[in-house]
Amino acid sequence: MRRDQKKLDGFDPMNRRRFLTMSAAGAATLMLPWRLYAEESTPATLVLIRGGTPEEALQTALNALGGISQFAPAGKKIVVKPNIGWDRTPAQGADTNPELVAATVRTFVKAKAEVAVFDNTCNAAQRCYRRSGIEEAARNAGAKVSFMPEILFQDIDLPDGVVLKKWPIYRDYLKADLRVNLPILKHHSMAGVTMGLKNLMGVMGGNRGSIHKGFDQKLIDIVTPILPELTILDAHRVLLRNGPQGGNPDDVKIMNSLIAGFDPVAVDAEGARLFGRNPRELGYLAEAERRGLGKIERPEGFKEITLG
Repeated sequence: MRRDQKKLDGFDPMNRRRFLTMSAAGAATLMLPWRLYAEESTPATLVLIRGGTPEEALQTALNALGGISQFAPAGKKIVVKPNIGWDRTPAQGADTNPELVAATVRTFVKAKAEVAVFDNTCNAAQRCYRRSGIEEAARNAGAKVSFMPEILFQDIDLPDGVVLKKWPIYRDYLKADLRVNLPILKHHSMAGVTMGLKNLMGVMGGNRGSIHKGFDQKLIDIVTPILPELTILDAHRVLLRNGPQGGNPDDVKIMNSLIAGFDPVAVDAEGARLFGRNPRELGYLAEAERRGLGKIERPEGFKEITLG
């Protein structure tokens, strides 16, 4: 990414807040968050949790990653971005588990952060928010839950885009101090498996359907400057077939797992392995790694923890 990327309404995608560090020569250099944390001797950079309740799995994962104090969340605006895309119940496995959403919101609210939850849905937003259980769960946990009016999307430059050079992104996502991506692991008829990188389509405006032609390059064009600081992948109920919308609970397998980390590519790659896929066969993951957004192979900081 280039340092001369245009700032829009105070948003500078190169300003990764606490993820900037100085090179030995003294020039400002972007450090992807998982690399910086590794240098700071964080106990883990990627974790796979098996078992436990969603709350227990989340807290175990966050503790293994070094705790949320590293984000200094007090007084900050934090976006927790689940998948609320479909008018489906939790048992149908199309949307993020509302229990995990609530647990994540509570964690940051207790740390005195201001938490917002939203998603640009595929079905009607009111139905998706209500039927998924996420609207009620997130509000009860202390989040501000809102729909996403078209007027609040703004074009940002994509200076490293291969195909696309501009795309509208939701303003409140751009202006957040910290972005926590909270996708669900599930089958996708086009992408193969959908996880964190594809979940970022939920902060995109414009004609999202046009991304499907040349999907691998276009998705990575858009997400490169808007990567989250933390990804928490819900793999409790996993939709194995007929995704991304699903509908038949018989297509859902209870895996009762959670994957979390700072490298969004590594999180998605671990999710693909859990799903039974070779992550290198997913074109968008291979493209993300090729562009230096993260690593598909497990990092040295990987931990797997099983809860009783």
